[in-house]
Amino acid sequence: MKSSRLLLISVAVVTGAGAFIVMSGREPPPPPPAEPVAAQAPAIEMVEVLVAAAELPMGQTLKPADLRWQPWPKGAASDSTLQRASAPTALEDTVGSIVRSPFLSGEPIRREKLIKANGSGFLSAILPAGMRAVAISIDARGSNTAGGFILPNDRVDVLRISRDEDAARSGGGDAQTAETILTNIRVLAVGQTVQERNGERVVTGDTATLELTPAQAETVTLAQKVGQLSLTLRSLADAGQVAQAAAEPQAEGGVTVVRYGVTKQMPRR
Repeated sequence: MKSSRLLLISVAVVTGAGAFIVMSGREPPPPPPAEPVAAQAPAIEMVEVLVAAAELPMGQTLKPADLRWQPWPKGAASDSTLQRASAPTALEDTVGSIVRSPFLSGEPIRREKLIKANGSGFLSAILPAGMRAVAISIDARGSNTAGGFILPNDRVDVLRISRDEDAARSGGGDAQTAETILTNIRVLAVGQTVQERNGERVVTGDTATLELTPAQAETVTLAQKVGQLSLTLRSLADAGQVAQAAAEPQAEGGVTVVRYGVTKQMPRR
């Protein structure tokens, strides 16, 4: 073998050995960083809450099938709900109660929306303490009840229409007056209907039963003797005014006088 070829082989061997030694002494590359693990959301603590098994209208007497226990997030369960842990017999205890305010299906049962009749009539059971139920005569065709569109639980103003005796005595002819004697009054029932049934939107009857204070009851009873009463339906937007507006009788504006077909607004005497 020629010396030149031996020299090349020797150089290659030495170079390879050197490279092997260098590579053997180098530290291995670090492993790739581990992918971050998403933190697990804490488990939501649940409690069992008594709810309505179906829609419960006002006036319904509760049966066992009307109620059920349902899991509910503990943080969303208010103190007014009936929870199985603190009231295990709440379902049995609630059966027989009368619904004072309607429940939606799945809505938690609250005691303040129920009442125990204890043998009394339904209307007296749902009537708030200190209030009176007074019936007024209405036209079954709806001419003095907004066309029959006034339903139980609506809010109305009460108007009195009567003959102006002063105008008649002074020779002014037959004049009629109209004045608002009460505002923001809750309707308890129309005829014998105390709730909207089967989606019925128009309720007719010969009477409308109103929820009144004792003073308002006196005002309405007297007004029926001296004139005709009419109800005007108020907007749902007035619901927030109920607390202050319905507490006592309120007079609005003046008296509307109709003489010979001409309407005139007069100050209240």
